Order: sequence, then structure tokens, then C-alpha cells
Amino acid sequence: MATDIKHITHAVEAAAVLGLLPARPRLLALGEPTHGEDMLLDLRNELFRQLVEQEGYRTIAIESDCMTGLLVDDYVTSGTGTLDEVMERGFSHGWGASAANRELVRWMREFNVRARAAGRPASERLRFAGVDGPLEITAAASPRQALTALHDYLSAEVDADLLPCTRATLDRLLGADDRWTEPAAMTDPARSVGQSAEAGQLRLLADDLVALLDAQRPHLLTATSRDDWDRARLYGRTATGLLRYHRWMADTSPARMTRLVGVRDQMMADNLLAVAARGPALVHAHNSHLQRRESTMRMWEGSVVWWSAGALVNARLGAEYAFVATALGTIRHQGVDTPPPDTLEGLLYELPEDHCVIDAPRLATALGTTPPAPRVSPWFGYAPLDPGHLTAIDGIVFVKDVPRHRGSPSHG
Repeated sequence: MATDIKHITHAVEAAAVLGLLPARPRLLALGEPTHGEDMLLDLRNELFRQLVEQEGYRTIAIESDCMTGLLVDDYVTSGTGTLDEVMERGFSHGWGASAANRELVRWMREFNVRARAAGRPASERLRFAGVDGPLEITAAASPRQALTALHDYLSAEVDADLLPCTRATLDRLLGADDRWTEPAAMTDPARSVGQSAEAGQLRLLADDLVALLDAQRPHLLTATSRDDWDRARLYGRTATGLLRYHRWMADTSPARMTRLVGVRDQMMADNLLAVAARGPALVHAHNSHLQRRESTMRMWEGSVVWWSAGALVNARLGAEYAFVATALGTIRHQGVDTPPPDTLEGLLYELPEDHCVIDAPRLATALGTTPPAPRVSPWFGYAPLDPGHLTAIDGIVFVKDVPRHRGSPSHG
């Protein structure tokens, strides 16, 4: 089989990836089947450099907190803070410990410094975006930061009589932040404040603040910068999304976890669409967040099925969204050894290259009507590629062997 598919393999290069697509996408999504492996992030960094230097891409968006990501964007665009500070405070899920992420941020800042010295316009600078909500798999942030930032933006530019409430009202309804961040709430809905009377009032006020932001758009785009407006929109999306997430944390129905993971990916999708509005971007997240098909995951409450951010964005952007999945052969330091020969990864493992790009639709055609057997991972942190998804994938980056990493997070 390896001989049969050699003609549809290419080097892992931007030109080869874009060559698989009918047109240059607005969002080029590169998925990974596991987190915490710097080798995969090194490949992502190199692909982004080529997209920037050869194809005019200017933004990278990753699976990290959209609010803290603003600190990274400030650093790479304006030099605000230091590299150490943004690596410590600008990433969620432990991503700031990654040597590859540090190298990405350093390179982006240096690129922008050189661009400014050369007199290139601000539109040519590189931008960074976190597209995940302020969420972990076991917790969610207080909506305070996003909600009060939105209120502050509006109160500085809009007649006070138009505001639905004062800042003091928000503070009173929010209460102490540890009410919202209670760790036990993920497994015990009764510990969540998401369906309290105060939370219900905050949801209505957040909705009114976002509606006011939209109603005042002509004025605000004149009175403030486009970046300030975009951030206010981010604050609004995040505040309403977090309040909705907390509402479902307090739910006791069988659909609770489906609702939670669905809200998270809806927040990611909304952030990705905002990134797409700025111009072509490379997106990097787990395959399950970026795929066009429904995502599935087994959690402590059973199997969960939901529409991923990629599926939601694809439904809006169509051909302007492209999805390239990453598949792996081995991660021996995690107990993932040579894949069985009858699996998709086993077939790809026979290829001579250490890593390559494969035309996924043509691979599906070459495999015919009998797909390979699904691979079963002995380690929960790695999700093999579903052979049934091949026709919904534009390309596959295959990495034969993943060496022990240099020190990265293990977020799932």
C-alpha cells in the first residue's frame, strides 16, 4: 500500500499544503492528535513561517485562552511587557512552558520589529490570537474580567443613560471570583453558581451590553481604534459564553456534558470567525476541535458527542476553511508503539519519510470501499485518526516517530 500512495505524498511545506486546496483558505486549520509534543509545534512553527514569508499570512491562532492571548498579541505587535512575562501570563493550559511556543513568540516579535524598521504598514505586522475560552477541562473562569472590560469600554464612549447597569451593580452580582471557579462544580452541579438568581441577572445584562455595543458600532468605530472595537467584541463573546457555560455547569440533566463541550467549541468557533475577518490565518488546535465531522469523547459521565468548532466554522466559511489533520506513528515515551499494519497509521508508517503531507481525498480513493481498521490507543492522551473521516479532511501531516519532548504541557 505504501508504494501505491507515494505519488500523493509531499514534503511538509506551505506550498505543498496549499497545493492540495482549490483556493487559498481564509482559515487553514492544522490539527494535532495529542498535546504537549514540541516536535509537532516545531512543525507548526515552520509551516507558519513559510505561510508568512511566501503566502502573506499574518495571524496564528492557537488553542489557548482568548483573554490572556491579548497579552501575547500586545507583545508581538507593540513590545508590551517582556518575553518571560507573556510566556508566564499569556498562555493557558500550561502552553507557556513550551520551548516551541516561546520560539514562536520570539520570532513573531522579531519579524514585526524588522517590518517596522523597514517602514512596512501596520497591516503587515504579525498577530497572535488565543481562540479557546478561559476554560480548562475541569474548570471555568469567572466572567468578571470580560464583563467588566466590556462595561469599561462602553462607559468611556457611550452616554451613561444607555448603559443597562453600573459597574457597581456588576461587582455586586458577580460577588467573589472563587464562587465561579469552585473546582468541585465540574463533577457536582450543586456546587456551581451558574443558575443562581445573580447569574441569571448577569446573563441578561451581558446580553444588553453586547446589544448596546452593536447598536453603537458606527460611533464606536469612529471614536476608538479598530483593535479596541475588536477587543470589545471579544469581551462580549467571552462574557456571554462564560455565563452560558456556568449555567450548564449547574445543570443536572443527562445532556450536561454535551452542552458544556458544545458551548466551549461554539466559543472557539466565534473566535475563529473573528480571526478570519482579519485576513488569512493558520489555526492550531486538537484535531477534535477542528474536524468537520462530529466529535466524540468518553468522559466520566459517559460518551459525549458534539459539533466541533471546525464543523461550525466550515458551515459558515465553506471553501474558505481548510482542515489538515496530523496523524502519528509512535509516541514511545507514552507507550504508543508501532501501529498495527491494518490501521491507517500502520499504512502510513510504511512510507519512507519521517514526516510528509498526504492528499487525504486521494488517499480515501486509493483505499477503496474498505477502510482500514480504527487504531486503538493504549494512552488516553492520544486520539488516532478516524479512517471514516478521510473524505472530510483536506490533507494529513503524518509524523512517523515523535521523540520525547523538551518539556511541554500535558493538557487534553
